[in-house]
Amino acid sequence: MTDRDSPGVRPYRFALMTVVVGVIAGAAGTVLALLLHAVQHLAYGYSSGPFLAGVEAASPLRRVAVMVLAGVVGGVGWWALYRFGRPLVGVGDAVRAERPGMPLLTTTVHALLQILTVALGSPLGREVAPRELAAAFAGEACRRAGLTKRQCQVLVACAAGGGLAAVYDVPLGALVFTLEVLLGTWAAGAVIPAATVAALATGVSWLALPDEPIYHLPELDVDGSLIVWSVLTGPVIGGCAYLFGATARAARARAPRGRTLLLTLPAAFLATGLLAIPYPQILGNGKAPAEVAFSAQSGIALAAVLLVLRTVVVVLCLGAGASGGLLTPSFANGALLGVVTGGAWVLLWPGSSIGAYAVVGAGAFLAVAQRMPVTAVVLTLEFTDAPWDLGVPLLLTVAGAMAVRALCVRGMAARATVRREGQRAGAGASPS
Repeated sequence: MTDRDSPGVRPYRFALMTVVVGVIAGAAGTVLALLLHAVQHLAYGYSSGPFLAGVEAASPLRRVAVMVLAGVVGGVGWWALYRFGRPLVGVGDAVRAERPGMPLLTTTVHALLQILTVALGSPLGREVAPRELAAAFAGEACRRAGLTKRQCQVLVACAAGGGLAAVYDVPLGALVFTLEVLLGTWAAGAVIPAATVAALATGVSWLALPDEPIYHLPELDVDGSLIVWSVLTGPVIGGCAYLFGATARAARARAPRGRTLLLTLPAAFLATGLLAIPYPQILGNGKAPAEVAFSAQSGIALAAVLLVLRTVVVVLCLGAGASGGLLTPSFANGALLGVVTGGAWVLLWPGSSIGAYAVVGAGAFLAVAQRMPVTAVVLTLEFTDAPWDLGVPLLLTVAGAMAVRALCVRGMAARATVRREGQRAGAGASPS
């Protein structure tokens, strides 16, 4: 990186734009969060309370009808976007690009489609939309301000983190996400703007959104039973999370982009709506099943069923062409897996409440599925406002889970090498 490209060039302009980007990110996250809540209330006919309560109060016919509507909106919307819009640019690609930027109109429509479908019941996450919208507007603002390439890259990444901070009220988690996942550095030139943007975006969101954790936990305690379970179960959670992440990415890669979307998305959302008749907890981005897990309202059997169904509908909708995040879906799956494994464990060694196992499982699953261990730990504590002593079993489980992920990655790389060598040998062999 040259001096001309470093954030030290034009420090006053860069500092001013850091503040502007913080406000942009906060506004983007706040507007999308308010839109999501308004559509949820309108679609399922409730005026207050959590999303799950509204879905459970709605008739089975309404659940199915709303999901079909989500499929039609998503199918038509994304088909038109891919057909007539400019190519989408992800936040990661924009941060690494020579000319950081994202097509403003296309990205805005893409973000709105994600929010609308998640509000109507899509099982995917809502966190990608505010990140993309904030990054797109921040990139345009930085370009107009005449910042250097490196300055634009840093602030586009910070904006994405700020969008996450605003929509989930997680300034620390957003800071770590920006540094660990998007920028890949902990240098002061990245930490200072990332921290500033995360703080400002969160403050802006407080003007319209509540300052409270996403999940409310019962009283939790940490004991020897939970610690031993964390050591033993971390590798199991890591393997399950790696498989989920790989399957979800493969489904997304195979998703249609053409007219097939007009059929696949309504069909996938119809199937999800039918499954939601007996199991309304599967609708939405995953917050509902996570709340059920944390509150210990579900037994092992229900948690296992919800875990399977949530995995199926997430992969189904991704493969059908829906767009959305995997942060909350991964977090929810980990919470349900924590209930299943923790519920079985306490039969052998009674101890901590099931909610503690769910929180630890959620964080470890998220770490592996989204490949961000440090961010996952911080987000878990911020999402739940969990007691700090829960950090000990959480770290132990994350360590075991990430170790298994490393082994899986190494094994996949070795198999790919053997496959390539076999293909070369076959191509080089002379015919008999």
